[in-house]
Amino acid sequence: MSPLSLLVLCTAGILVTLQTATGSDDVLCFAEVNGVTGGCEDYLGDEVSELDCCLNINNGFKQTSQSPCEACRPAKWSQWSDWSPCTVSCREGVQKRQRVCLGQGDCEGNDVEVRSCSLQECCPAKGGWSQWSSWSQCSVTCEIGQRQRTRQCNDPPPVCGGSCDGNAIETESCDTRAVCPTHGSWGNWGLWRACSSGCIIEGSGVFPTQPRFRLCDSPPPSSSPPGKYCEGSNQEDQDCTTLPFCPLDGGWGAWQKESECSVTCGVGRVTQKRSCDSPAPRHGGRDCTGSTTRNTLCNTKVPCPINGEWTEWAEWSQCSRLKEEIKCTKRVGQQQRKRVCEGQAHDGEWCPGDYRQTRSCYEIDKCPLKGSWLEWSEWGLCSAPCGQSEKTRFRECLPKYPNYPDFVEGATKLVEVFFSGTPKVKCDLLNDKTTGKVEEQTECKNLPSCT
Repeated sequence: MSPLSLLVLCTAGILVTLQTATGSDDVLCFAEVNGVTGGCEDYLGDEVSELDCCLNINNGFKQTSQSPCEACRPAKWSQWSDWSPCTVSCREGVQKRQRVCLGQGDCEGNDVEVRSCSLQECCPAKGGWSQWSSWSQCSVTCEIGQRQRTRQCNDPPPVCGGSCDGNAIETESCDTRAVCPTHGSWGNWGLWRACSSGCIIEGSGVFPTQPRFRLCDSPPPSSSPPGKYCEGSNQEDQDCTTLPFCPLDGGWGAWQKESECSVTCGVGRVTQKRSCDSPAPRHGGRDCTGSTTRNTLCNTKVPCPINGEWTEWAEWSQCSRLKEEIKCTKRVGQQQRKRVCEGQAHDGEWCPGDYRQTRSCYEIDKCPLKGSWLEWSEWGLCSAPCGQSEKTRFRECLPKYPNYPDFVEGATKLVEVFFSGTPKVKCDLLNDKTTGKVEEQTECKNLPSCT
């Protein structure tokens, strides 16, 4: 549902935009709409009518928390996203980019573009292993150790960053058939374990304790032949004298108003603040959970100003000169074009700049001119984002304009002169054509399948 219907009236040459309500159901109101993702951001509140939320056209809203974001402003394309990664890691693939239509209504054009890409010209190819080397000496002189052998990935070498399957080193056990007696030795003490209590009761004079342990495993004693076990105890205890007193948790005080409404038009916020002082935490007690500030809605019921925006320039008028025929001649004429300032409302600013432009011109519409073919253009976008697709490039026959003066004497200064109109252009024969464009097509490779 569109939040506003815009009625445009023209009175004495001035555009006036009136807003009429088309819906009054409460919505979830947001202060911003993300220009890339199209998502609503900076939540304002949910006790707001759709009409009030859109008093500021920069706002957005959702009908429910699961609904998509709807921008208050008229429909307009977002910025293009970054190009996606290439679909293949070698040879030719494709990448795409997207944009989102934000606002009320439909946007003209496509929301997806696809182009060719290549990360590297060749694809990796696996290599082959050389013969294994001889086994190394056993790592021990008694009992069981290990030995290893190696091989090289060079028969043939891999190509374009490839590798060989498998390992370059192979290890196996080796038995010396000799027995080594081993006496036990203590390993390092472990970390101190948790204290028997997390805090000290103030005034009791009793401290919690904490233990730590060690193992007779550096090395452990052998059994055949038997080795000696480690001497001494495997446990050690100490008092926990640095623990804090048992904590007193904090509690929140009452909410206090901290600010006036954040805006002078549309929907804004009022900030409230509270302190963790009822009671304040002591002896490491937990601080209050939650935020020290919160925002509540405030509604000014005043529409926000909307600045005007220029439309695109209209086409230039026909180049002419009072009571003279100047077509296909060197005589200079005049032409004009105009644009319109739209959308200004609620004391917003009028569009800066001129609404009309005038320039000097040579009238060459439908005049016969010799032309020349441009060089080939860059390859265009792929015709589809998936499946089978083609890309196109072209050469265009453009006119060779007459060698007329670029500037002529004006009333107070030199004035630039432009060629106006569409001449009849003829180039040398190319692919059976002497005018217009010559196109060439080729396939876009490695596009993803359409699902």
